[in-house]
Amino acid sequence: MADPSSYRPKPGQIPESPGVYKFRDEHGRVIYVGKAKSLRPRLSSYFQDLTNLHPRTRTMVTTAAAVEWTVVSTEVEALQLEYSWIKEFDPRFNVKYRDDKSYPSLAVTMNEEFPRVQVMRGAKKKGVRYFGPYGHAWAIRETVDLMLRVFPVRTCSAGVFKRSAQIGRPCLLGYIGKCSAPCVGRVTAEEHRELAEEFCDFMAGRTGTYLRRLEQRMHEAAEDMEYEKAARLRDDIGALKRAMEKNAVVLADATDADLIAVAEDELEAAVQIFHVRGGRVRGQRGWVTDKVEAVDTAGLVEHALQQLYGEERGDAVPKEVLVPAVPDPAEPVTQWLTERRGSLVDLRIPQRGDKKDLMQTVQRNAQQALALHKTKRASDLTTRSRALEEIAEALGLDSAPLRVECFDISHLQGDDVVASMVVFEDGLPRKSEYRRFQIKSFAGQDDVRSMHEVVSRRFRRYLLEKQKTGEWEEQATGAGGGPEATVTPGVAGAQESAGATEDTGTTGITAPAGQALGGPAGQALDSPSASPSEGPADSPSEGPSGPIDEEGRPKRFAYPPQLVVVDGGKPQVAAAQRALDELGVDDVAVCGLAKRLEEVWLPDEEDPVVLPRSSEGLYLLQRVRDEAHRFAITYQRSKRAKSMKAGPLDTVPGLGDSRKQALLKHFGSVKRLRAATVEQICEVPGVGRKTAETVAAALAGSAPAAPAVNTATGEIIEDETAGAASSSNGGTRP
Repeated sequence: MADPSSYRPKPGQIPESPGVYKFRDEHGRVIYVGKAKSLRPRLSSYFQDLTNLHPRTRTMVTTAAAVEWTVVSTEVEALQLEYSWIKEFDPRFNVKYRDDKSYPSLAVTMNEEFPRVQVMRGAKKKGVRYFGPYGHAWAIRETVDLMLRVFPVRTCSAGVFKRSAQIGRPCLLGYIGKCSAPCVGRVTAEEHRELAEEFCDFMAGRTGTYLRRLEQRMHEAAEDMEYEKAARLRDDIGALKRAMEKNAVVLADATDADLIAVAEDELEAAVQIFHVRGGRVRGQRGWVTDKVEAVDTAGLVEHALQQLYGEERGDAVPKEVLVPAVPDPAEPVTQWLTERRGSLVDLRIPQRGDKKDLMQTVQRNAQQALALHKTKRASDLTTRSRALEEIAEALGLDSAPLRVECFDISHLQGDDVVASMVVFEDGLPRKSEYRRFQIKSFAGQDDVRSMHEVVSRRFRRYLLEKQKTGEWEEQATGAGGGPEATVTPGVAGAQESAGATEDTGTTGITAPAGQALGGPAGQALDSPSASPSEGPADSPSEGPSGPIDEEGRPKRFAYPPQLVVVDGGKPQVAAAQRALDELGVDDVAVCGLAKRLEEVWLPDEEDPVVLPRSSEGLYLLQRVRDEAHRFAITYQRSKRAKSMKAGPLDTVPGLGDSRKQALLKHFGSVKRLRAATVEQICEVPGVGRKTAETVAAALAGSAPAAPAVNTATGEIIEDETAGAASSSNGGTRP
């Protein structure tokens, strides 16, 4: 690892002019290329305290061994030179776009004597007109097949063309009228080139004029009683219209534009481009890139523009380029695009109308492309194995962590504090093992205390399961756990002082399941019929794993992980490790993943572990952390929504949804139900006297809601229909 101060330029050496700079490693290879409006402040920013640099930038400057720069006169020249150097040197620390597939294009070889229409992939060639790219090659062939009826341009290969010229007989397309047969001299080279140019004009979107000309010729032929010619022209017009219908109109003003959208996370980004010509989507393409350098959305857009138009000239650069974020400053990029097109290019963010709606469609495609890329990457067995090995090596584990559990805390300004536990086995999510918790031991916002409670509750349940089978005492003796390794009332006091209340009132581990850890929190954790405060994922897609009980159900916390990951930094990691230490669990590793800089924190370590940004291990840890965050915030939102819909009847013990709706249907509103006697409540089918007394007592103890007022008239609205409305959606709002 090089020290940046060893190659830092001397004060005053760096000019303040626009320019492009290169960082080279000890072997002289270019590892990063960048441009700057002013070189001095930009380069000086790389040589500050390493702790202040972004992790990716820090890795780059410590890998480099020299820096050099080239001064240019304008920012546009800097943009052009940066693109040229990136293409020439392929630096490892620059954003690299790669096609998620090789998109085919419709090509017309205007550089040949007899231009040919064909499907082409790969790099573009000089003198060839390209249209697209298209999603599928068959879409191009269907379009060409329709248009050859009107524009019978050559489509055969050079070998077939030469063979037909030698034998003096055209191929099958020449006989059926889908080729003008220049190989046998039916048309001259000039006439065939004119056909090819008309074909290109039509594909470029200039369709209206040509269709009107054909319609005029059709009417003239009909007036001259040349009905066969008129019928042929009619069929030609129909074929062209069918070809046009394959691309629906998305912009009514016949705009030529490219729309670029970006979907990104901390490590990767997907770029999608829609090519709109004449108001119709003529092509689509996309890339996925690793975010090797610290770059925002505007920077990704700038790189995408360089990739798209770096080799293009003329009409290949459209009049409008619509983007999600404009590079700062925008003037050099706009001027660069204008020079490549030869006329003004409008680079902007769509604000309203059809263009904004189409941009949202492109954005959805980008998000789906990124999700698909991640799914393919995660499903690869070799990649998952490498990820687990990298995690084991980085954390100093004896073996790869085949089971990883991640915990996350979620709340809304200290209210409805919940936690999630997600499980990954062999690098894949095990949704049937997901669990969720309510934090009940204290009120308010304290993520560290919440993390301690949740980890304690999870592993206390694991120890109880081990004690029931008689396995824990043997492990505790062998591991040096000592008396503190056994779950006893003594531990309950220790946990209670740390904020957990699940052990309050425990009488030992011999209590039945659901009572061993007394109190509401313990009941939620251990009861076989778990409350909504905790449970597996809504739609588990896989079967149970780990130990099962006598009835074949999985023991919910009996299978320990090799690695515990917490969403957070050093404080959360310390809390999780303290919970394990208090329970005597010493064979489970702990780490934390801090979201801001993707740093991996270990217990009792002052500095984090920074995995390479291309590390599959970091990618897997990020997926685990993000899944825990998603699961926690989904549960927290559902609790918040449920609490907002809660009414007086929700607090009545033993009253389910069916009887609540029956009561509201019978009385019409909570107001009338509150005024009813016990005898009147008993008249509701399914409601006994004891339940009626409970309902009456509960409603008598709850204060009636303030009357609703019509703000337009000032009239007090009676609560006659509120109950009916509430019963329709399951609520019990008074």
